[in-house]
Amino acid sequence: MNVSRGGLDDLALLEDGDDDAAGDDVALRRPSRSPSPERAAIPSDSDASSEDSPRQGRRGVDDDGPSSPPGAPSAPRAFDATAACRSVFDFEQLNKIDEGTYGVVFRARDKRSGKIYALKKVKMEKEREGFPQTALREANILLSMRHPNVVDVSEMVVGNSLDSVFMVMEFCEHDLKCFMSTMRAPFSVPEVKCLMKQLLSGVAYMHENWTLHRDLKTSNILVNNRGELKICDFGLARVYGEPLGAYTPTVVTLWYRAPELLLGVRRYGPAIDVWSLGCIMAELLASEPLFTGKTEIDQLSKMFATLGAPSDAVWPGCKELPGARKVTFPNQPYNHLRRRFPGPPSDESRTFVAIGPDGRERRADDARHTPAPLSDTGFDLLNRMLAYDPAKRITAEDASKHPFFAEFPPAKAQRLMPTFPSRARGATNVSRAGVRESAKRESARPGSDKSDKSAREAGR
Repeated sequence: MNVSRGGLDDLALLEDGDDDAAGDDVALRRPSRSPSPERAAIPSDSDASSEDSPRQGRRGVDDDGPSSPPGAPSAPRAFDATAACRSVFDFEQLNKIDEGTYGVVFRARDKRSGKIYALKKVKMEKEREGFPQTALREANILLSMRHPNVVDVSEMVVGNSLDSVFMVMEFCEHDLKCFMSTMRAPFSVPEVKCLMKQLLSGVAYMHENWTLHRDLKTSNILVNNRGELKICDFGLARVYGEPLGAYTPTVVTLWYRAPELLLGVRRYGPAIDVWSLGCIMAELLASEPLFTGKTEIDQLSKMFATLGAPSDAVWPGCKELPGARKVTFPNQPYNHLRRRFPGPPSDESRTFVAIGPDGRERRADDARHTPAPLSDTGFDLLNRMLAYDPAKRITAEDASKHPFFAEFPPAKAQRLMPTFPSRARGATNVSRAGVRESAKRESARPGSDKSDKSAREAGR
């Protein structure tokens, strides 16, 4: 996991205070959930069936059987609080995967079980007052979660010194950003459905458990060669509650940051993650980011150019927000998002050629970024995730049940999703033909669905 925070304006603001933020409250629509802001209710250990095989102690021993399908109930986490952390020397280092501002990630093999994991070493050179807050939050949240679409952290291991601390995570072959960079055309609509169903399931689970991710983007989403998607990089995540507290607005990478954050709102909730999901869905469809601003003002300008400038009728009180006085709201009330993602060519009511981020029509030979035709139902989902008003923005739970996922064509099965050689394993500069051959060999290899049960945390 690359834990660098590209697009964040001030990492020092990670220390979220509970200071008052009068006058900038925003009405938020949140999914129903457990009344406790600590954790949603989960079955007790005695209620879990023996077939679930929950891990025991801190060793992170998992059942070798097939993983649960996305959205399936997860077995409760079970840890022995009296057990000591294992040594990092119980793992054999295989190769370095990535390095970021707050950690370096290695691929390693557990000497006892032979399983492949990703070990993220927490960087502590700049820490003078204890354990880094970002790593503490990330480990605390991930150790408490168990969902097929959230990256699994099974335990913490330590080295010989106090500053040698590692998180043991499942290994995934790709992050979604690198995965798309190897493709010569965008994902098809069935492939987008497969990925978005898993992503929405994972985010809905987080929100149900009172957790905001606050940095959803394609480089923080992992994909393995079995078509399974995992949300990772929880360094900016935090638990929240009701009533909402005042948090820093300088979260989420700029290209995926919700408009209320760009306008300085400090009381926010799950809607900021849903905006990021809308940006990710658009990126999956076109193989390029939806809004690519260089500054916060430029990011807002690109939003206004595509979605139209918000008004009090669309977003009540938007011009009274703390950062609104720094922004010029153009006289552009028209939403051009449909032109970015046209419908099926057989529909005579839409004969537009898709336009790019610059507002110009795409060339006929630009197959790399020309999105597949998006139905009215699919566009409705995308448009509702990109609603300006957080109170009107669809929730992750409702989005996961949207009719888009029930209409034809159906979502592609995970086992049929495209596969590519893993950069995390050192596979680079592979030809397209080599990719196809590798995918065929992987699918034909006996027991390939039981290969490395993964974990790479990636981020840009």
